[in-house]
Amino acid sequence: MLVKAGEQMASTVCTTRVIVVRAPAVDIELTCGGAPMVSLKDGEPTVAGAPAPGADGGTVLGKRYADDDLGLELLATKAGSGSLAVDGKPIELKVAKPLPASD
Repeated sequence: MLVKAGEQMASTVCTTRVIVVRAPAVDIELTCGGAPMVSLKDGEPTVAGAPAPGADGGTVLGKRYADDDLGLELLATKAGSGSLAVDGKPIELKVAKPLPASD
């Protein structure tokens, strides 16, 4: 699917919701808990089942997740028990860059 910046996405296996902050210009498969995520522009998704084993590490509210190689950045707006992945590769939690020391 082709995602756009500002689009809200929801998991179909847990309560995770994200906003796309930065999107690649190519089609991607965005998943949470091993199941495809759906756009909220289509309405509220039906949550059924549970995250797949190995894809149940959880998503943290207010944290950013990024794949810099692909150019994808997501902001979690609702926490959930599923882990985010793009094209089968887990998306890592974005770490803040340290500020330079001021002496």
